[in-house]
Amino acid sequence: MAAPNDTPTAGERGQDGQAHPPLHVAIVMDGNGRWAKRRGLPRTLGHRAGVEALKRIVEAAPKLNIKWLTVFGFSTENWSRPAAEVAELMALPKRYFETDLARLEREGVRVGVIGSRQGLSRDLVKICDEAERRTVGNDAFFLTVAFNYGGKADIVDAARRFAEDVAAGQAEPGDITEARFASLLSTGGAPDPDVIIRPSGEQRLSNFMLWQAAYAEFVFQDVLWPDYSAHHLEAALAEFYTRNRRYGAVVADDALATG
Repeated sequence: MAAPNDTPTAGERGQDGQAHPPLHVAIVMDGNGRWAKRRGLPRTLGHRAGVEALKRIVEAAPKLNIKWLTVFGFSTENWSRPAAEVAELMALPKRYFETDLARLEREGVRVGVIGSRQGLSRDLVKICDEAERRTVGNDAFFLTVAFNYGGKADIVDAARRFAEDVAAGQAEPGDITEARFASLLSTGGAPDPDVIIRPSGEQRLSNFMLWQAAYAEFVFQDVLWPDYSAHHLEAALAEFYTRNRRYGAVVADDALATG
């Protein structure tokens, strides 16, 4: 995987034809179970097919001017699923890193795994830690895997960290700002996502990056994650580039149109 080109291609421009800075794209990897069910297969095989889709998208993303890719693999609510399915989900990061970590390391990808390590097996924690350690010096592309992650828990953990700083005399309550709070989140140091994509036809966040999504654009696609391809990612970005991102302000054209 090469670093993104300095000169954006047509697929990396907005509807005005102008070049855009590298993107942070977040994806809710949804639909593995339904994909398997439609084929008369166990849901576990759907999750394995989802890993192959992840490999395709990680390879395609830098070519589309994406610099940061965050994928939602397992939520804090997924523990309520059947034990066999949870066990398969637990094995997915291990399976992915065992097959692709050497390539990610070689091609300049920095890996981050966000979410609670509590409840994860020792082997899984070990390989996640190894992936982060081996790629910590890379900066061509940033891949973040949200695993055993919840947006509400992320916010609570950040609040707890600030409270601990106050209790330790390292901060005053009045020191809190949006920027400082954001730095305490598990994604601290990364830009907020420009666009959040959810395949599978569902249209909800499912407790994913609640703080970080404040001004993200949303693209929902009617394709199950195991079938997801570079073509679908391109289509999502094409939709994103048609959006007029105002960040709460009024742009000149809107002001003239509305008076």
